[in-house]
Amino acid sequence: MQIVPKQKYYVFDFDSTLTAVEAFEELAAIALKGNKDKNKVVKEIGHITDLGVDGTITFTESLERRILLLHAKREHLDVLVKKLKSKISKSIKSNKEFFRKNSENIYVISGGFKEFVDPIVAAYKIPSERVYANTFTFDEEDNIIGFDRNNHLAQPNGKIGQLKELNLDGEIYVIGDGYSDYQMREAGLAHKFFAYTENIERANILDRADHITPSFDEFLYVNKLPMNISYPKNRIKVLLLENVHTDALEIMKEEGYQVETHSGAMTEAELSEAIKGVSVLGIRSKTMVTKEVLKNADRLLAIGAFCIGTNQIDLDEALKKGVAVFNAPYSNTRSVVELAIGEIIMLQRNITDKSKMLHEGKWDKSAKGSFEIRGKKLGIIGYGNIGSQLSVLAESLGMQVMYYDTMEKLSLGNAYKCGSLRELLKKADIITLHVDGSETNTNLIGEDEFKMMKDGIIFLNLSRGHVVDIKALEKYIKNGKIRGAGVDVYPYEPKTNDEEFKTELRGLPNTILTPHVGGSTEEAQRNIAAYVPEHIIKYINTGNSFTSVNLPNLQLPELNKAHRLLHLHKNVPGIMAKINSIFARYGINILGQYLKTTGSIGYLITDIDKEYNEDVISEFKKIDHTIRFRVLY
Repeated sequence: MQIVPKQKYYVFDFDSTLTAVEAFEELAAIALKGNKDKNKVVKEIGHITDLGVDGTITFTESLERRILLLHAKREHLDVLVKKLKSKISKSIKSNKEFFRKNSENIYVISGGFKEFVDPIVAAYKIPSERVYANTFTFDEEDNIIGFDRNNHLAQPNGKIGQLKELNLDGEIYVIGDGYSDYQMREAGLAHKFFAYTENIERANILDRADHITPSFDEFLYVNKLPMNISYPKNRIKVLLLENVHTDALEIMKEEGYQVETHSGAMTEAELSEAIKGVSVLGIRSKTMVTKEVLKNADRLLAIGAFCIGTNQIDLDEALKKGVAVFNAPYSNTRSVVELAIGEIIMLQRNITDKSKMLHEGKWDKSAKGSFEIRGKKLGIIGYGNIGSQLSVLAESLGMQVMYYDTMEKLSLGNAYKCGSLRELLKKADIITLHVDGSETNTNLIGEDEFKMMKDGIIFLNLSRGHVVDIKALEKYIKNGKIRGAGVDVYPYEPKTNDEEFKTELRGLPNTILTPHVGGSTEEAQRNIAAYVPEHIIKYINTGNSFTSVNLPNLQLPELNKAHRLLHLHKNVPGIMAKINSIFARYGINILGQYLKTTGSIGYLITDIDKEYNEDVISEFKKIDHTIRFRVLY
């Protein structure tokens, strides 16, 4: 005997579920436009709504009290509908196709009103006869004066009564955010209740829910129903360390990710434990992402370095695991440059020591040891994004700029390129370091290099701590060869702001010490907080690896009505042949294919027709030398 599967029905709430807002509050804001008490009234209506939704007062009482405060007219409803169309819940909107395909099995049971519910859900192919909601009553001047009290949904336990009357024969899933939605499950009329928390969380129903649903994608995923994306974003866990700017936190949350923050850096052991289950890791310069950490990264897709440097990350190991790394190479350039200019001026004028003396009550008005920067020879070691911008600003202030870089770099303005580091060290009056943090730059400036410099040199290191031999720097500050020094980075830096900072440079004359804040301005941190998440999100959503510092860079448009397959593999002969033979064997039409390789890695993106045999997925994963395989859309 053939068993016919039970019909499944999906019962949705409207306010704060299908829409991201409470329509009654929006209507009040429209009706009370220009009224000085508008905000107060809207807030009170919201409070009464919560009392009714939570079950603190009866729903009938909630309606009565809200309508007394409303003062709305029929004409306001048209304005409301127009506004609500732009307030559809994000994950509901992105899965519009589900509603269209399953419209005959979808019901809306709402404490709201058909006058505004019907026009909204009609776009999702849900007809008025499957929408159950209250209706307004109007006076002769079209003022809203009440509601139909005979409607099930105007009564206490109204949703229970309405669902009972429908007498649906099959499995009933209720998706909503309020206590009245849960009551349908409690009454035994629904098989499962999904607490929908994308827009609001109501604590009194979370423990009662069969499943907490932070997005509609989550509902579709757990019920194995077709969805617009391959994996619910609410299941993507993000860990942000080292006080990454709150804008990054908000961007990640807005995207739908779970976000956890930690104020300081973590040790290798701490991060090895914390990284488990994390999909995106955000760090700054103090956190070391080592091979051991990556060994424990069981779900990691991407690392965001919210700074310029990436030497704190084992890039090769990340690549072997298929983890994309993104940084912010330009976002804090201006901030570092301004600090360098400021410190050069301060050190030339010996301002820090003069300020210290005044704080001690000593008046030392003297020009001795105080110089302008105009006409001085500025030597920039490292002519990248920061060094080159510093070059432009310094020249505009009247300095003679020279630079040295191991890479061929085009000089800007009148800057002079030195043929060797030795040449720069011998000629410059002021030297500033802006090199990367690679191991090859360890102790780039040490005893021998300091000896080559002019007596009375001004020296700055705003790059990386291990680039300068601190003992040698201390020696030459103390013996006066270095007349002033500005240091922002150190071989060892405290993990948190509570740890004591120790260095041989403390207390030395005309020495500015700053706690690695070269890029720490509000502007820079906001820029970084926007730039890094943007590129991580693009990578997760579309596969675009453009600007990744370790993956082969691919940039391509989003594709609608297709599936995108991402295949990261070792760059060995025959991989493409194996992949395309699978496509051919299953008769899959390729809409577009993009491959980029580096020395050791190949990254392939293939767009295919939506209709395909899912056995293909397991075959791709079995291909030898596969590092990571993902399906998008």
